[in-house]
Amino acid sequence: MSKSMTRIEEIESEIDALSVEEYHALRNWFWQRDGEKWDRQIEADAACGKLDFLLQEAQDAKVNGSLRSL
Repeated sequence: MSKSMTRIEEIESEIDALSVEEYHALRNWFWQRDGEKWDRQIEADAACGKLDFLLQEAQDAKVNGSLRSL
């Protein structure tokens, strides 16, 4: 690989060289990793109160009769 290639370009090149099966496995790994990261962030945000406003909005909507069923 050229010395002028960035690390991302090198990774992209390696990904392009994967078989279909390897590509699907990598894609699934990324999806799972992103989901786990998202879950940890939501848990941290909930634990420190960053999401309390959502609960308050739902409670207000229920009191006002504007809460919709999902």
